[in-house]
Amino acid sequence: MLKEMRENDFIVSKTDLKGHITYTNQIFMEMAEYTEVELLGKPHNIIRHPDMPKAVFKYLWDTIVTKQEVFAFVINQTKNGNGYWVYANITPSLDANGKLIGYYSVRRKPNPKALEIIIPLYKTMLEVEKSNGVNASFKVLTDILAEKGVDYDELILSIQE
Repeated sequence: MLKEMRENDFIVSKTDLKGHITYTNQIFMEMAEYTEVELLGKPHNIIRHPDMPKAVFKYLWDTIVTKQEVFAFVINQTKNGNGYWVYANITPSLDANGKLIGYYSVRRKPNPKALEIIIPLYKTMLEVEKSNGVNASFKVLTDILAEKGVDYDELILSIQE
């Protein structure tokens, strides 16, 4: 079953530098079908959906470790095997000295028109990934970006509007 976020909902979570959950809001727990106890201290990939290309997560991690925020469309999987799409903003958390101490993510309902673009793209990336690996899957994405003459952020932000 595919769940859908409500229009005004925001899923919020925080993780440490290794991606272990340190905070989650109630909406996250409701959507993911987990309790707070089941989530805290667990790797954020506890909700990774098998239809989500690893190449997208590679891009996310490569970006956020440089203290830059990143936006992405992500399909997550609930404890009970349901799926739900989000439009995610992941931001590095810094201490008073500018040292990276973790990550903060806010997710909201994705634009359905954006998913019409993202779902087939991710399907293609996943097929390539299964047979040729993450780097080949990432090349599918970068080739499309080059063809459209935009960078990743421009594409993601423009289709969410």
